[in-house]
Amino acid sequence: MNLFFEESGDFKAGAVLSQQGEAYQVELPTGKRTKVRARDVLLQFAAPTPADMLAAAHQVAEEVDLDFLWEVAGQEEFGFAELGAEYFGHAPLPHEAAGLVLKLHSAPIYFHRKGRGRYKAAPETALKAALAGLEKKRQQALVQAAYVDELKAGRLPDAMRPLTTQLLFKPDKNSIEYKALDAAASALQTTPQRLMLSVGAIASPRELHLTRFLLENFPKGTGFPRVAIPARPALPVAEVEAFSIDDVTTTEIDDAFSVVRQADGLVKVGIHIAAPGLGIERNDAIDAIARARMSTVYMPGDKITMLPDELVQAYTLAEGQDCPALSLYLTLDPADWRVVSSETRIEAVPIGANLRHNDLDALVTEENLAAGAGEYRYKDEIALLWQWAQSLEKGRMAKRESFGLKPEQNNRVDFNFYVEDDVVTISRRKRGAPLDKIVAELMILANSSWGKLMHDHGVPGIYRAQGGGSGGWATRMQVRMVTHAAPHQGLGVDQYAWSTSPLRRYTDLVNQWQIMACVQHGVTAPLVATFKPKDADLYAIVSAFDGAYAAYAEFQSAMERYWCLRWLSQEQARQVEAVVLKDEIVRLVEIPLVLKLPGMTPLARGTGVKLDLLRWDEVDLSVEARLLEVEAGPGDASVADAEDALADEEELAAGMPPLDPDPAQQTEAADAAAAAHAAVDAVESGPAEGDASDAAPAAA
Repeated sequence: MNLFFEESGDFKAGAVLSQQGEAYQVELPTGKRTKVRARDVLLQFAAPTPADMLAAAHQVAEEVDLDFLWEVAGQEEFGFAELGAEYFGHAPLPHEAAGLVLKLHSAPIYFHRKGRGRYKAAPETALKAALAGLEKKRQQALVQAAYVDELKAGRLPDAMRPLTTQLLFKPDKNSIEYKALDAAASALQTTPQRLMLSVGAIASPRELHLTRFLLENFPKGTGFPRVAIPARPALPVAEVEAFSIDDVTTTEIDDAFSVVRQADGLVKVGIHIAAPGLGIERNDAIDAIARARMSTVYMPGDKITMLPDELVQAYTLAEGQDCPALSLYLTLDPADWRVVSSETRIEAVPIGANLRHNDLDALVTEENLAAGAGEYRYKDEIALLWQWAQSLEKGRMAKRESFGLKPEQNNRVDFNFYVEDDVVTISRRKRGAPLDKIVAELMILANSSWGKLMHDHGVPGIYRAQGGGSGGWATRMQVRMVTHAAPHQGLGVDQYAWSTSPLRRYTDLVNQWQIMACVQHGVTAPLVATFKPKDADLYAIVSAFDGAYAAYAEFQSAMERYWCLRWLSQEQARQVEAVVLKDEIVRLVEIPLVLKLPGMTPLARGTGVKLDLLRWDEVDLSVEARLLEVEAGPGDASVADAEDALADEEELAAGMPPLDPDPAQQTEAADAAAAAHAAVDAVESGPAEGDASDAAPAAA
């Protein structure tokens, strides 16, 4: 005897070897034996053989007309044998009955299963809807196949063009467009990103990186809504003439300086900071914009500003204008650079000039300052500020060493990026140049002084602190943001509140509001300050700023790495000089590109090496290189500088790299140095995450 039965959703036939109660021992045509329960048996037959019966059943199933079968079935529940008698016009033979079961089971939209061997025809409306759905899927499959063919031929289907961003970064994986892209990429053995680049959906790898960042951080775009720009307030005009020192590409000019020599031999130095806090109020439309962005985003050749251009132009410290400013005046005794008195004012400051590093760096050198050589505007003022800056630095270093830290390394190399018409120029600047040091020291002094002012008045602010934490050395030295005064050991100051870049950092704008409350209201400042003591919103701002600033820094590093790779292509670089940073990590000498050379023999930090660059990829930002030779020692000044950049690495705190493009802000000691450590760690984690620079951010 033979059986036709169901097993695990499949239909099989076999010869009975034995029966025991309600179970059969059955041998299949393959020779395999299985146990079959009586309730799973649909047919018993003597002939033909199980194999022949199954073959004939499949032939019958192919020939059955589903539409006719559905009409014959009616609307009542039925068994397959009953339907077989009506459909075939006679009691079905074993292969006919089995074929009917196969057909019924394979057409669930026509027949709903009601039990073992029992079915019910689908209602007409449900059947029509299901058939329409099948037809739609068939048509979609044809469209999808056409998309795949076009993509494989190097053409982007018109229907996919508006969906490019979504397909690459937030795809609906059930859409035919994504399925087509995925299928075409698999067929071509590439990635969806590279395929979209090859067909012109994305203009360049740069556009790919930028689009991903914007989608994640600026999903509504980078444009500003139409808002009313507050008019400049009427303020008393300061009796000084100030000047700023910035990179040629800087447009958000936050800081300027003035020097007035007094009749008594003392000198009054003014540190003037742009004051958008006079026009922006908490929770107004512009504040909402600034708080949503938290900071200006910098990248080589471009930037996304925190504030609308119209407001920036109204409050930037522009040459030839009397600009609203928060001014810190310090009266000095040049004999020993002692601060005799200090005062903070809210006023309009006449800006005499916006000086640029590109024009002055070659003139304002230590040698020229010592000799009084060179001719440039504000020469005497800059010479005086240079002497004071050295005294300020000496004092900070003494304080830093009192915290148990080693002196800063001031001879590191910074890199500035300039992009024009897709051509990148990467220039080297030795950190600690006179202009850098002047601006850096005065900004540190202002941030520390105003941090103390807020603390003394009992007004909360946003401070950056380093040291004094718990845990291991790296954890204790983590740069963190707090809402109370705390030492920044890396900088060598008792407190440090970011206050000098209110046009481009939201924390600085918040602190400016608080400082102005101290200036205007004195001891009653805690009662009227924009943020009162223990204001929970201040903690929310700190948290949001940390997240946004870290994301912007990561993007800036990725874009710097991208432009480093573009520089390699542009210069057709193949054999290059590099310097060992640690273990298998090296950095090129000419550009701030950090690479990992797996398997490289351990070499001392600072060792010069020559590399052969095999290939690089602007999409995943990876570089393949091999070691050609090891130099006997630092071959030139650039290698020595690169070694200094990673000197005392154990003291580089794991903090956020600075986003500010100004050289002064780049030298915020521990913050800037932390970028080098971050670069090494990033490269060790993988090429796509690598930081392009070990110190300096892009010039914006």
